[in-house]
Amino acid sequence: MIPTTVFVGGSRGISAIPLIIEPRLQQIILRNHAVVVGDAPGADTCVQRFFADQGYANVTVYYSGQHCRTNLGRWPCCSIEAEGRPGTAAFYTVKDTAMTAVASHGLMLWDGASKGTLANVRRLLGQGKPVLVYLSPERTAITVRSIPDLEGLIPHHLTVSLY
Repeated sequence: MIPTTVFVGGSRGISAIPLIIEPRLQQIILRNHAVVVGDAPGADTCVQRFFADQGYANVTVYYSGQHCRTNLGRWPCCSIEAEGRPGTAAFYTVKDTAMTAVASHGLMLWDGASKGTLANVRRLLGQGKPVLVYLSPERTAITVRSIPDLEGLIPHHLTVSLY
């Protein structure tokens, strides 16, 4: 059986783990799935705090550049060399692309606006990997397995483009 690795991430505007998502994170722990997470403020930090509070060790923190910004559980880190200028989307996209490559599944906490989180969902789906998406404005979570699934998830009042 191929081990499960979950790329858990999301929008910088997410400041807490939604109650609906906590049981999913608990299942990751119970099944001892590997977790890859970034080092950004927002969802990454919330996810790190959750796993650190649980004493969960099967986590790897990915970062771009010279140093890891956040590693609350003192987990192993994976440095991804970035070509872009620090602070730019290009600088962090290489880290996200690396996490997508090693993941078998995704769990994204999306504020409905973050282009980076949406790009991660699209990247995972493009590799045939299912993603549980928590959509903050709707307070709902749904597993998407294709771009049409994703299109159906996004409410019409959100002004985000999938392309």
